[in-house]
Amino acid sequence: MTLAELEFIIPNLRPVAAEIFLLVMACAILLVGIKDKRQKLAFILAQIALAGAIIITAALGNHAQGQIQETFGGMYVNHPVGIILKLALCLIVMVALLYSWSYIKDRPEMFRIEYFALTLFATLGMMVMVSAGNLVTVYIGLELMSLPLYALVALNRNSIQATEAAMKYFVLGSLSSGLLLYGISMVYGATGSLDIVSIASIVELSYQDGTTFNETILSFGLVFIIAGFAFKLGVVPFHMWIPDVYHGAPTTVALFIASAPKLATFAIVVRVLIGGLNDFVGQWQVMLLILAVLSMAIGNLAALTQTNIKRMLAYSAIAHMGFMLLGLGVGSVEAGDFTYAINAYSASMFYIITYALASVGAFGMILLLARQGFEADEIKDFAGLNKRSPWFAGIMMMLMFSMAGIPFFVGFFAKFAVLSSVVSAGHIWLAVLAVFFSLIGAYYYLRVIKVMYFDPPATMEKIDAPVGMKLALSINGLAVAILGILPNFLMVLCANAFLLPL
Repeated sequence: MTLAELEFIIPNLRPVAAEIFLLVMACAILLVGIKDKRQKLAFILAQIALAGAIIITAALGNHAQGQIQETFGGMYVNHPVGIILKLALCLIVMVALLYSWSYIKDRPEMFRIEYFALTLFATLGMMVMVSAGNLVTVYIGLELMSLPLYALVALNRNSIQATEAAMKYFVLGSLSSGLLLYGISMVYGATGSLDIVSIASIVELSYQDGTTFNETILSFGLVFIIAGFAFKLGVVPFHMWIPDVYHGAPTTVALFIASAPKLATFAIVVRVLIGGLNDFVGQWQVMLLILAVLSMAIGNLAALTQTNIKRMLAYSAIAHMGFMLLGLGVGSVEAGDFTYAINAYSASMFYIITYALASVGAFGMILLLARQGFEADEIKDFAGLNKRSPWFAGIMMMLMFSMAGIPFFVGFFAKFAVLSSVVSAGHIWLAVLAVFFSLIGAYYYLRVIKVMYFDPPATMEKIDAPVGMKLALSINGLAVAILGILPNFLMVLCANAFLLPL
C-alpha cells in the first residue's frame, strides 16, 4: 500500500455545519461553567447556538435548492425532510429553554450550567438522527440523544421521584438500545450492508432478478429495529416508561422529552423503513398498524382516569404517536402510486410537527403556573384559571382543543389529513376506530377546560412570570389557532419534502 492510498480525504463539512456549530457552542458552555454563577450567560449562549443552527440549516436548505446533500461517504445525508425537521426541533428546543428559565431559576438544584450543555448535546444527537444515512449513524445519534436525557431527568438529585424516573428511563432505554443494535446486526447479516441506500438497492434487486437473501433474518432484524424505535416514540407495548418519566422528571425536562425527540425518532423511522426497507413494506406496515391501534386504545383509555396533568399528557402522547403511525402504516409506493404515498407520509410529518407545537405549549402552561415549592402538575391546579388570567386560560383552551382535534385548530387538520390517507388506502374500519378513540380522548382535554372555566380558583394570586415567557406562550397558542385557519403552507412544505427519494 502506497502513501497516496493512505492519504486522508477531507470530507465536505458543509452539510454538517449546523451540527459542528452546535457542538462548539455546547463545549463553550461547559467552559463557561468552570466559574460559578454564569447560568444566565450559559442560557444566552444556548439560545444563540440554537438560533445559529436554525440559520445555518435554513441556508443549507436554500443552497441545496431541494437537492440531497451527502458527506462522510453517504453516512450523513441532508434531505428536505431532514431540513424541515431540524428547523422544527431547534425552534422547539429554543422555546423549551425559554419556558424553562424561571422554573429552574427558582430551583437551585436545577439552576446549573450542565442543564444547558446537556440540552444542546441531546439536540445535537437528534440532528444526527435526522440526517443519518447509515444504521451506524442512526445508533450514534440515538445514543447521543438518550444519554443526556437520562442525566437531565436525574439532574434534581434531591428528588426521589426524579431519581426513580431516571433509573427506569435508563434501564428501559438501555434495553431498547440493545434491541435496536441487535436488529441492526441482523439486517447487516441479511444484506451485507449498513448503508440505508445500499440496503434498499439490495432488497430491490433481489426481488427484480430473482436472487435471494435471507428474508427470515431480515424479518427478525426488522422486528427488533421497530421495537427500538417504538420505545423512543413511546407506543404500546413499549410505553411503560412514559407516564413515570413524565411524572417524575422535572417539568422542564418532561417538556423537552415530550416534544423534540419525537421529531427525531419520526425522522429515523421514515429514513430506515421508507428509505431503506420500502420493498419490504408488507412486513413492517402490519407491525406499525398494530402498534398504532394499541397505542390509540390504551393511551386514550388510560388518560381518562388521570388526575395529574403530566401523566394525562403522557398517556395522550402515546395516543398521538399511535395516530401518527397510521399515516406511515398505510402509505406505500408498492403499487406505484407515488402521489398517494407522499400524501400519507407528509400527513404523518404534519401531524408530528403540530403535535410537538401543542405539547410544548401545554407543558409551558404548567411551568407558567408553577412557582418555588409548587409544581402545578395536578389538573385541579388549573381550577379557576379564567378568573386569574382570562388570556392564558384562553391559550390553554386553544392548546387543549388542538390536541383533541376540534375544528378549527391545527390538530383537527392534522388528524383529518391522516384519516384521509387511511380512507384512501381502503382501511375504512381503521379510520372509524381512530375517530372513536379520538372522541374518547376529547373527554380528558375538555375536562381541563371545564376545570379552568367552571371550578372556583384555589387562589387569586397573580401569575408571576417573565415577559418573554408570557409572550412566547401567547405566540405558541396563537400559532396553533392560526395554523388551524391557514394550514396549507405547512402541509405543502411537508408534501414537497417527500418529492425526492429518501
